Amino acid sequence: MTNKGRLTFFCGKMGAGKSTLARRLADQSNSLLLSEDQWLAALYPDSIHSLNDYVRLSRRLKSVLRSQVVSLLRMGVNVVMDFPGNTRTQRQWFREVIDEAGCPHELVYLDRPDSVCIEQLSKRRELEPERAKFDTERTFYAITAYFQAPEDNEGFKITIH
Repeated sequence: MTNKGRLTFFCGKMGAGKSTLARRLADQSNSLLLSEDQWLAALYPDSIHSLNDYVRLSRRLKSVLRSQVVSLLRMGVNVVMDFPGNTRTQRQWFREVIDEAGCPHELVYLDRPDSVCIEQLSKRRELEPERAKFDTERTFYAITAYFQAPEDNEGFKITIH
């Protein structure tokens, strides 16, 4: 029997540092990094103007990537997914991938106060001006209203960072 790859994914409010940590963990563990932001920007440029647009296109992307991620994990490839697991519904998709692949996993929860997230968003707007229209304090609070911290009863191996 071959070893399964490990799936690492993230939960944390907007601006918590999920993408930065995902890149670092992927580099350290020699894992394949899949970034939702990169995929969405490449496949749907200038198409996300609202939270509804994001939800619709994110679902479409995950429906395409699911079988490929499962195959990679079954082949023994470690995968770090910089895709949010910020709601129970988003985490359910990861649960389905984990169950189908039969692989070990880690849900990394970046538990940051709102003030830190907002400060990091401000810095990100300076470094990535193309995100300035979306990475605002107003957007932060609108998206944070949907945030659900992971709970033990969801059955994930959770690491709090």
